[in-house]
Amino acid sequence: MTSTRSVQLSVLDLSVLAEGASSADALRDTTALAVRADELGFARFWVAEHHNMPSVACTAPTVLIAHLAALTARIHVGSGGVMLPNHAPLVVAEQFAMLEALHPGRIDVGIGRAPGTDQVTAAALRRSADALGAEDFPRHLLDLMGLLGDARDDVDADIHLTNGLWKQFRATPAATSSPGVYLLGSSGYSAELAGRLGLPFAFAHHFDMGGTLQAVDLYQSMFEPSAVLAKPHLIITANVLAADTTEEADWHSAPGRLTALGRRTGRFTPLPSPAAAAIHPDLQQAMRMPSNRIVGAIDDVVHGMRGLVERTGANELMITSVAFDLSARIRSLELVAGHWPG
Repeated sequence: MTSTRSVQLSVLDLSVLAEGASSADALRDTTALAVRADELGFARFWVAEHHNMPSVACTAPTVLIAHLAALTARIHVGSGGVMLPNHAPLVVAEQFAMLEALHPGRIDVGIGRAPGTDQVTAAALRRSADALGAEDFPRHLLDLMGLLGDARDDVDADIHLTNGLWKQFRATPAATSSPGVYLLGSSGYSAELAGRLGLPFAFAHHFDMGGTLQAVDLYQSMFEPSAVLAKPHLIITANVLAADTTEEADWHSAPGRLTALGRRTGRFTPLPSPAAAAIHPDLQQAMRMPSNRIVGAIDDVVHGMRGLVERTGANELMITSVAFDLSARIRSLELVAGHWPG
């Protein structure tokens, strides 16, 4: 059983738009949250890739990573994640190699295989509807890893790597360090691939779609030590919102519950204010929807986080806090950082 004392805490932020706010407002809030997470001692701060969504401001995580890394001092900054099928592996490798050169030892490359958008937008990103399959993902992942210094010439034959890009190209002309590569996922597919390649694995528990324990078991059972990782390193993401009282936590969590209901029904809308959420006709339905969110006063939140660690054996919890007010998100981080054993 993993001791919570040894479990690191990190932050995932999606740059969610609040009602009445601009993209600039959302990105400023993400920046303020990253600076405070750095001050509080969190291990990582990751940002995500989403396209053509009215509720999410971050479309280019590498641009935001560069901005955040320049304004923080010690925290690792990375992607949670870059959706590799949308990009050429060489381009992603060049971007992250440059980030690593600018901020050595502080850059994480979190990689996913979902589009981060709808199929029409994905086809526009990839310049062809024929490129919407994920069959080439393992090969592209290996190319990216090789370009960033983790060449794998001895992988299983079924991954179909015949001539890695790293044998012909360099991501940067004179690298002195390499960013860490993390595989992200919400299914058994990514869990198995991360295990076979001996990579750290981050499971999207905050998606609230189930399958967490099954993916964890698969990752740990399939894990093979590699040059970058001797034993499994499991990151579990969790939707966490702590406040000074239970009532305050419920007040600030209501907007996130409403937008979660909206996503389940195909409606991607900006985050309403707590006051607007309180009188929304769908609020009771949203509150009844089953959820793995950890919301409440700090003692209850820590208890819930401990339970998640015990169930999953996580080495690291990466928390995302959805609230209309930046002050509520910052307060949640402050409470968690102040009460988590470490």
